[in-house]
Amino acid sequence: MNASFEQTLVDVWRQVLVQNADVVELGGKSYSVRSTPRKGLRQVDFVYDGNEIRGLEQNPDTKSRWAQLARSGKKVMQFLSEGRYVANVVDGKMNLYGKGGTDA
Repeated sequence: MNASFEQTLVDVWRQVLVQNADVVELGGKSYSVRSTPRKGLRQVDFVYDGNEIRGLEQNPDTKSRWAQLARSGKKVMQFLSEGRYVANVVDGKMNLYGKGGTDA
């Protein structure tokens, strides 16, 4: 049985930001967690239902409300597909973005 999109994103968030995993395990496949060159933010690229998804730790130094949550100590991860923000997970709760864009 395949995990839902929501379950998958929350699972990635948990493995990277809560368990501090170096490798994310999804459906029998392993995906390496890397750090971004400039800010050292954790990120992981994985495939869900044939789509490439990137999970990226929220940069707390931006002006978005998600960054404000990260600064306050919440664990925030943004998810992108084809260069567009599609969702985020904040302390285990997923927020799916609509078609209109985001304030990420």
